[in-house]
Amino acid sequence: LCHRNMGQSQAPSTAPLDVRSGLTKEGDTSFPLRWGFIGAGGISSDWAKCLKEVPGDASLAAVAARSAEKAAEFAKEHGVAKVHASYSELVSDPDVDIVYVGTITPLHKEHSLLAIAAGKHVLCEKPLALSVKDAEQMYAAAEKKGVMLHEGMWTRFFPAVDHARATIEAGTIGDVTLVQCDFPDMCYAVHTAPLAFGSAEPPTKVAAAGQFSKDSCGSGTSGAIVQYGSRGCAVLTFPSWKCEFPETLEIVGTKGRITLDAWSHAPTRLTIRLCPKVCWDEPQGHTSTSQNGVQPELEQYEYPLPKPSGYPAPGWHFANQHGFLYQAEALHRCLAAGQRECPQYTKQDSLHVMRLLDEIEKQSKR
Repeated sequence: LCHRNMGQSQAPSTAPLDVRSGLTKEGDTSFPLRWGFIGAGGISSDWAKCLKEVPGDASLAAVAARSAEKAAEFAKEHGVAKVHASYSELVSDPDVDIVYVGTITPLHKEHSLLAIAAGKHVLCEKPLALSVKDAEQMYAAAEKKGVMLHEGMWTRFFPAVDHARATIEAGTIGDVTLVQCDFPDMCYAVHTAPLAFGSAEPPTKVAAAGQFSKDSCGSGTSGAIVQYGSRGCAVLTFPSWKCEFPETLEIVGTKGRITLDAWSHAPTRLTIRLCPKVCWDEPQGHTSTSQNGVQPELEQYEYPLPKPSGYPAPGWHFANQHGFLYQAEALHRCLAAGQRECPQYTKQDSLHVMRLLDEIEKQSKR
């Protein structure tokens, strides 16, 4: 659903990227997948709720957790068919096609490789690993086995993000020159750099300040600037959880600006501001509306989440987690089409972000 308020340009297609690019068919969300869960925490719980809403056949086949009691409670709450005594037992279950790894980051590599070795597809929560070296080993193992390893960067699957990507590709805002984003969990902010500038080429420079690590975010305020040569840069800040951070994403181009409004890690509203023609004719080349004393041409689009949404929502653990549904549907479509990655967040994207996280973390220890 999209509500458009102002402006004259035609809205780009809001179909998911995998469908829009011809890789999958929209109806293939009904492709049957039997899900196993490694970990029974809050995020796993929200993921289970969303899987139940995937049109077709997303079955909750099995769960294993640190304790049998916790796994049994999870199974009872979500109607999971089987409880396994160990993770090894779960990945050996012939009734499991794909494993969701919802454990803590230091265990992602171990648990993902366990499932991959058993020939299972894997959706692993982000960040994928503690280092790019570990991530590369994980992807190599999946490729050798011929299974999917997908890092759960669910933000990339929101309709508002698909709209932003299509707007950039269409050249509506001109050439991207600047990205500004903030979030305490580093990966949510860092992924926006390749979203806007692409992941094919590495950045030319990264400058970071503060103290941070992939598995312990939001304890203080810090930031990084990621330079992509003469094209522009991304200014990324990682505020403390204990402050009123804005949580918006701004993608600035030569002809306009895209805003993914709060909450930008799970956005439901996109605003596009375009420079009117009078700005392009300014003699000194100042194309910003502020320098020409005019208002931008404004378009705003709403993409309401399935209910319940927001936070707190009874029975849910984090803000807008109902948006997991978009990623779940894409995984079903892509696996139905024989794909081993989703175009919304590819292996190339994932490793680009992991390299940035490694560099930012390295600089924080100097």
